[in-house]
Amino acid sequence: MLFRQLFDRTSCTYTYLLADPETREAILIDPVVECMDRDLEILEQLNLKLTATVETHVHADHITSACRLREKLGCKVILPAVAGVEAADVGVGAGDSITFGKYALEVRPTPGHTDACTTYVCHESGMVFTGDTLFIRGCGRTDFQSGDSRTLYASVHNQIFSLPGETTVYPGHDYKGRTSSTVSEEIAHNPRLGGGNTVEQFVEIMNNLNLANPKMIDIALPANLMAGGCAAS
Repeated sequence: MLFRQLFDRTSCTYTYLLADPETREAILIDPVVECMDRDLEILEQLNLKLTATVETHVHADHITSACRLREKLGCKVILPAVAGVEAADVGVGAGDSITFGKYALEVRPTPGHTDACTTYVCHESGMVFTGDTLFIRGCGRTDFQSGDSRTLYASVHNQIFSLPGETTVYPGHDYKGRTSSTVSEEIAHNPRLGGGNTVEQFVEIMNNLNLANPKMIDIALPANLMAGGCAAS
């Protein structure tokens, strides 16, 4: 599989390009509107046809380029169905798969950071794309957007930590320059969700984070509920 991990410095968001090198069909996971020109250039240089953009959830810290890419390239906009984004072409849920060429992503709902958070697993390549559900040695916050710490703990343990230990974890963000991890690493070393922590210990940790709201939340959430359609030109 052709794979690129791309980074937005402003929001520390990872965008993932996955493609079948034979059919040239490609998808983008969590594209960022400010990085759209970069993504279009890579698609053109690698002679890829973007068939879909895929969101892990409705983001609060950046605006997606999904709608813009659909207008320019005719690709489909895929979001978790429970997000209720009417601008989406396809709403996915548990048991669904997203195909590109001979490859597929299994859809695994992993609510807790938000109620629409979804993890995507590429079994053929041993990859899992966890969005804001699971970070490298961390996880997404649970104090807004219908977040719930107990739900997040169950999501990670049931849907992600149940994968083979060698599965490579690709998160939605990283703020310390790390690019990937593995399931076994996070089970052993994640200070919030791993290391044998109980759900009660996790809830206590999350209740004491005292984080400020994301700077772009008032702009990003309304825009992303329209698949980025109300982003400024």
